[in-house]
Amino acid sequence: MAADYTEADIKSLDWREHIRMRPGMYIGKLGDGSSPDDGLYILLKEAIDNSIDEHIMGYGKEIQVDIDDEGRVEVRDFGRGIPLGKLFDCAAQINTGAKYDSEAFKKSVGLNGVGIKAVNALSTFFEIQAWREGQTKALEFSKGLLTVDMKNPRRDDGINGTRLAFELDRGVFPPKAKYREPFVEKMCRYYSYLNPALTMIFNGKKFRAKDGLLDLLRAEMENDPLYPPVHLIGKDIEIAFTHSAESGEEYYTFVNGQNTSQGGTHLAAFREQLVQVIRGFYKKQYEPADIRAGIEAAVSVRIIEPVFESQVKTKLGSSTITPDGESLRTFIGNFLKTNLDNYLHKNPQVAEAIQKRIQSAERERKDLKGIQKIARERSKQAKVHNKKLRDCRVRYDSKHKRRDESTLFLTEGDSASGSITKSRDVEIQAVFSLRGKPLNTFGLPRKIVYENEEFALLQAALNIEDGVDALRYNKVVIATDADVDGMHIRLLLLTFFLQFFPELIRDGHLFILQTPLFRVRNKKETIYCYDEDERKKALAKLGKNAEITRFKGLGEISPDEFKFMIGPDMRLDPVAYEEGKGVKELLAFYMGKNTPDRQEFIIENLREDVDRQVA
Repeated sequence: MAADYTEADIKSLDWREHIRMRPGMYIGKLGDGSSPDDGLYILLKEAIDNSIDEHIMGYGKEIQVDIDDEGRVEVRDFGRGIPLGKLFDCAAQINTGAKYDSEAFKKSVGLNGVGIKAVNALSTFFEIQAWREGQTKALEFSKGLLTVDMKNPRRDDGINGTRLAFELDRGVFPPKAKYREPFVEKMCRYYSYLNPALTMIFNGKKFRAKDGLLDLLRAEMENDPLYPPVHLIGKDIEIAFTHSAESGEEYYTFVNGQNTSQGGTHLAAFREQLVQVIRGFYKKQYEPADIRAGIEAAVSVRIIEPVFESQVKTKLGSSTITPDGESLRTFIGNFLKTNLDNYLHKNPQVAEAIQKRIQSAERERKDLKGIQKIARERSKQAKVHNKKLRDCRVRYDSKHKRRDESTLFLTEGDSASGSITKSRDVEIQAVFSLRGKPLNTFGLPRKIVYENEEFALLQAALNIEDGVDALRYNKVVIATDADVDGMHIRLLLLTFFLQFFPELIRDGHLFILQTPLFRVRNKKETIYCYDEDERKKALAKLGKNAEITRFKGLGEISPDEFKFMIGPDMRLDPVAYEEGKGVKELLAFYMGKNTPDRQEFIIENLREDVDRQVA
């Protein structure tokens, strides 16, 4: 019999309880700090963004960020300082902030008054302090609750500004979660690129950029530019771009200083309007793909009251820039039409280089036409009957309510594919079976995607030939054995996606399935262990007489066991894509034809491991 549904079933959570119970709504995934989009970096950004907004309004030229070995964070700015009488409201009163008044913060990142409150609620220690005109006041909180109240301001000669200090709540975040310096440094670098008059200081290291987005491109581009980057600056907009000999597209986009790693309406508008201006300048209807082939661009806009698709603000949803409703498309289009057109007329060598790159891309596309025709025929056959693909019913390119759960597992061999196929959820989980080790695609031309049957079928299964907009599965999961061969296959697949479909990784669709190394069980309980530490803990719990099974491959795992491993609690590691320098060099070292260098590296590191074991 169904339970009664009464007034007692309706519960209201206060702001603090809601944030702590549903942190994902405010900061995305929690994570342990090993990925730059983990929640602890979102908290740090929330703390810094308020200082950035002060700088944008013309107050304060320096922001200090300090993180000690214990993980305690301090952010100090030298802006106007929060009004002393409103410290509590700003730290612990939801939907309270200066940014509702567009005159105070016209083009800020945070608008809803939630950011600092999320930091407060998810910290065991949180302190907020402000200095204004020779006075200061500070408050301390724990998990959102006030613990120390300085009821009245006191005299202090500190420079005007605000200081936030906090320590993560290890009851919410993983116990071993910590900030990685490279990720924080990159965050500070990006803030400096977007604010040339600002100095960011992280643990004593200064970050300052003189030429804005031009400095960003110089620092982050890993491919040689074919011409000096075009750099255009206007009111509330800055654009820098160039082309390389590569075939992909690389973008760094920002809204009000926020790195929108997943793009949004401003990126879509730039891509579209760039095509229109280029076509108009050369008076030729070039294909959009040819115009954008090899482009590397940075785009920054400042808009009033931006609307992001989530609290973590990685994708812009706004379509307007001014209260009177001027669209981003029109704003960016008008800016490019005037400024880029003028630039190309004044710089004929750049105009010539761009046209040559477009014509080169056009030739490459036409050379691929014959191969693509064969591939499309193969793709049509694959859609009818792809022996490698066991499809699911709900797909990402549909409007089904479970579309975000749609998953494609990439498996090696028939045995592993068979186990996953038998245990999967046929509604939302599909399986693509690889035959042995895929081809190493590093350094190979794009036509290999069409000539290689396995990659052609995989591309058809994902439906990504023309980009990821029509991607058929939200999650693409590499499910290979946890042995040397499985790791090699994983690297070959990662190389393929990085070479030809980096947007799949950049947009957060690619994952690695964690599979257990051990099964520890007695007559009452079974525990699956993913590393040696977990095995030891399971053995301690179940007793030294417990049975231990070491899995050599996924094919050894029964379908019944696989239900647990690919069920709601499956462990997935997102493949993080960090734009800029490093990816090409990394692929060249590990996947390129530099065998002697790799051999020397492996031998040296093996010796170090042996030395440690002997010691």
